[in-house]
Amino acid sequence: MLNIFTLANGRLVQQDAELCGPDQPSRPVWVDLSAPTVEEKAWVKERFGLELPDNNDDDLEESARFYEEDNGELHIRAGFLVDDDDVAYHVRVAFIVTNKVLFSIHDKDLPVFRLLRLRARRIPALIEDAWDVLLKLYDANVEYSADAMEGIYDVLEEVGTRVLRQDVDDEAAAEALAAIAIEEDLNGRVRRNVMDTRRATSFLMRRRLLNAEQYEEARQILRDIDSLDSHTEFLFDKINFLMSATVGFININQNKIIKIFSVVAVALLPPTLIATIYGMNFIGMPELEQPWGYPVALLLMAASVAAPVIYFSRKGWLR
Repeated sequence: MLNIFTLANGRLVQQDAELCGPDQPSRPVWVDLSAPTVEEKAWVKERFGLELPDNNDDDLEESARFYEEDNGELHIRAGFLVDDDDVAYHVRVAFIVTNKVLFSIHDKDLPVFRLLRLRARRIPALIEDAWDVLLKLYDANVEYSADAMEGIYDVLEEVGTRVLRQDVDDEAAAEALAAIAIEEDLNGRVRRNVMDTRRATSFLMRRRLLNAEQYEEARQILRDIDSLDSHTEFLFDKINFLMSATVGFININQNKIIKIFSVVAVALLPPTLIATIYGMNFIGMPELEQPWGYPVALLLMAASVAAPVIYFSRKGWLR
């Protein structure tokens, strides 16, 4: 999908592809390509003379994600977070800035891009050039990461309430562990997301491509990222605590089961011994010579069971 935006009265306005180009009156400031087709790539090459790269840059070295071509084209590769229905993942975006036009290539439409398009249409003077578009995307990306972290706080608070204030059986513990694992994965992806944004913003500042106002905005983005770092570290600690607490409750439930078997084994040991002795059938045994031999044996076995049970109950080991 090809989206072309020009500036009109300080607002982003989407234009038809036929009316945009370097020689047309409506010169674009941002060309966004989401899962571009072969025809759309050919259109960009014909109108702007730009060969779009393959967005699959998994094999690129880290240093190759930020570079400038000899013809002045600036290339930036950065990841953007998507948190969709408890499934978090990154979408790699390739940015190219050439002739004061920003080109963005990605495989899926991103919520950060939709948010910027909405804001730029409603807020006047938000965008002035291609660098503003790029910085606003990074700013919205940091804000999106902060919103994802707020969601993590809410989920962990709910899980903590269930784990720490209620009786936790194995089923509840399994649900808590599953929820904690999902939030741990999301928190790690948030940390990676802000790291990519920090590196890309720092690169722009080092290249001295921004004016004074944009440079200050980039510094504010870095300060926002620094504030998020402490939150991600706190969330990692909270996740580890809840994970340890949940596993501890699972161990307690397992120990309760083992305790039952231990009590039964100790309680049945004396009657087993008595039954074994009385079952030897020696000549002098009371069951052969006395009519009350068997009742006495049964009474002794019952008493031998009751004694440890009473003792364990007074010690509180049967609770």
